[in-house]
Amino acid sequence: MKRLNTLAVGAGATLLSLAAQAQSTSNVNIYGIADAFVQTARSQGSLSRLQSGGLSGSRLGFRGTEDLGSGLAAIYTLEAGINVDDGSSGQGGVLFGRQAFVGLKSDYGDLTLGRQYSSIYLATSDYSAFSNAAHGPSTTVIGGFAGGYEPVRGASGTATPPAAGATGNGGPARVNNSVRYESPTFYGVRAGALYGFGEVAGATGDQRLVDLFVRYQGGPVQAIASQVNDKTTGINAADVATTTVATAIALWDGHVYAGFMNVNDKRPANLDGRGYWLGGDYRFARHLVRAQYLVNDPRSGSNNETRAFGIGYQYDFSRRTSFYGSVTRFNNQSNAGGGLGRWNAAVPTGLTASGDNDITEFVAGLRHTF
Repeated sequence: MKRLNTLAVGAGATLLSLAAQAQSTSNVNIYGIADAFVQTARSQGSLSRLQSGGLSGSRLGFRGTEDLGSGLAAIYTLEAGINVDDGSSGQGGVLFGRQAFVGLKSDYGDLTLGRQYSSIYLATSDYSAFSNAAHGPSTTVIGGFAGGYEPVRGASGTATPPAAGATGNGGPARVNNSVRYESPTFYGVRAGALYGFGEVAGATGDQRLVDLFVRYQGGPVQAIASQVNDKTTGINAADVATTTVATAIALWDGHVYAGFMNVNDKRPANLDGRGYWLGGDYRFARHLVRAQYLVNDPRSGSNNETRAFGIGYQYDFSRRTSFYGSVTRFNNQSNAGGGLGRWNAAVPTGLTASGDNDITEFVAGLRHTF
């Protein structure tokens, strides 16, 4: 009996040791952002509302790694978009609509599979003073080309567009059914590629997306260049190539941001477009000021440009909680957005009119990260 007890104690100690060892080589991080803002817009009509995700998209995420030995690790991210204003799910109601992938990380680079950011998302988010969120002169203004194609706003996780021109596999900002590889860093340079499977039986080239990109970080300079080829069929048929170049340069306690995007519609309609932005921010103590100028320029037709300029202010109560505000003017030519103008979101019916489609936006919001 004494021997059995000894064996039981030994077995229990061994199991605890193995559990502790497993726990020490893997981790799970739960994180999130709660961001809500009051938005007032004035044009032919006026609009006041509470919105979610002004400074950063609201989300709840799970991120983890497991050390597999010999420099190899398993990685995963499951990230759900949340609309804080009404508690609903973002990205068309998909549970993990922001990101959902699993992969391997090693000295030879990262290989991941799932729903993932394309280089368009990274370029328009990390290299813009107003990111690609839904307030101010953000990069979400760029788009509406190729019969409504939205390179930055993209589509929901179900490929049902919040704006027209969504691709069949959810892209182009986030891509469903995708395989992504990014190399290790060589002298500040990382290169990568993403392929989104169209998954169309008998026509595997339909609804597919190919993304090639290179990133650089050295001293105060960061930069990205990418080419995304997006081919879809069906109701929202498109065959589009999007080229993006952007940079962020650190200067003293601030940054200068600049970017250019060219959308080449390869179909006979040839509904090309381009957008570019120039902005900056400056921090002093808990205060951050930002400004940005942005142009959205459809190349087909005439009198359809949108020019936006905005200034913003952010006060950090702590490392996790910030107040922010902005004032932005959107100058829309007479045919911009089909004659009703463009904005950093879909323009609600009644806000603008064909004879008056300029928009002035005021924002005040609060963001908390955890």
